[in-house]
Amino acid sequence: MTEPTPPPRRPLATFLRASTEDTPAVEATRTLPEPDAAVRPDDAGTELQDTGREPEAALEDAHSAEAEAVADAAPLGGVDTHDGIDDASAPAEPDHDAATPADEPGASPAPSFLRLPGARLPTPRWQWGLVAGLVVLLSLQIAVADRARLAADAGSRPWIAGLCGVLRCSLPAWQEPTAFNMISRDVRPVPGQPGALQVQASFRNDARWAQAWPSLRLSLSDPDGRVIGTSVFAPRDYLDPAADAAALLEPGQSAQIAFRVREPAASTVAFTFEFL
Repeated sequence: MTEPTPPPRRPLATFLRASTEDTPAVEATRTLPEPDAAVRPDDAGTELQDTGREPEAALEDAHSAEAEAVADAAPLGGVDTHDGIDDASAPAEPDHDAATPADEPGASPAPSFLRLPGARLPTPRWQWGLVAGLVVLLSLQIAVADRARLAADAGSRPWIAGLCGVLRCSLPAWQEPTAFNMISRDVRPVPGQPGALQVQASFRNDARWAQAWPSLRLSLSDPDGRVIGTSVFAPRDYLDPAADAAALLEPGQSAQIAFRVREPAASTVAFTFEFL
């Protein structure tokens, strides 16, 4: 008895092509890369031919593999499985942790109006030097303008004198009347001139600096010690007309003076000198 010849089997590719046309395509928002897990038709057909599985079972395996590949790749494409809204269309939230271009090593510095108030550039050294020079210049101007008062103080006169020696400015003469020391003194009547007295004195400048000629106060007293007359004599009154009254007496220099005065009363017996 002859066995009936089985009908020819259709190739696997024909079943896959028909199933693909009959099955609705899965919608995706963007083109997905072919997953490695998806089984290609040619490879599936080869495996089915090699294993000898039935066409219907192979078709079901292909459909399930394709569905799994689409399900695995859908989250990568940005499809939201809950409400079907594409996350790619939603506005992206700013990433605060991302580095700005100004934070990069090779980035150029931001403009001055974009910098924070606390971020200030260091002050150049030449500006500090300029400020120091201006302060010194202002101090010198104040010292020169107030040199008369500074020169009257024994503590500040040395350095103000040195400053004026460099700047070629003049200083007033030192005034210390108590530094004049009387060496000798004498008051006598002028012969042949009743009521006239001849005054002679010698004194020395014991101050540290040169002084101008002092003013001299002469007081006359009677036998009871009462002052019967006093008068103050300026340098031009007791110096010789040929002498320079504006000259200075250097430290340790001595001077002799002589002049005449009118006696206020005939009872003069004592006299005193005082430097002003």
